[in-house]
Parts: sequence; structure tokens; C-alpha cells
Amino acid sequence: MASLSSRINWRNALTVVSASVLVGTEVFVGAVAGTWAISNLLGFGHVATFVLMVIGITLALLALWRFMHQAIKTEPVLRP
Repeated sequence: MASLSSRINWRNALTVVSASVLVGTEVFVGAVAGTWAISNLLGFGHVATFVLMVIGITLALLALWRFMHQAIKTEPVLRP
């Protein structure tokens, strides 16, 4: 049986990790900045801003998870 390190396609793994870092950064910054801007525009207090940020970050995590799922499906990290 081959070891796990010999089954990993390192080129695809590096591509997936690099793209995930880029997309994750953009999604999280967009979620935080967007929720902050909306809460200030609508005059929300600190608690409502915090709740809105939790919702935004949760949606960002969901988007990143979905991106990772599709990226690993497109660029297979493990060899058969």
C-alpha cells in the first residue's frame, strides 16, 4: 500500500490551497466590510452590527467551503 504522501498530487494541492487563500481572504474581507458598511448606513448599534457580522462571516464560511469542495473536485488532490 502506498503511503499518503506518495498519493498526494502536490501540484494540484498547492493550486487548491493558493486559490483558497486568495478566495477566502476576499470573501471574509468583503463580508466584514459589507456588514460594517450596511450597519453604519442604516444606523445599527453595536449589538446589531455584531449579529450582522456573525451572519456575514457564516455566509463567507459557507461560500469558502463550497469553493473548496468544487476546487478539490476540479483539481483532484489524491491520486487513485
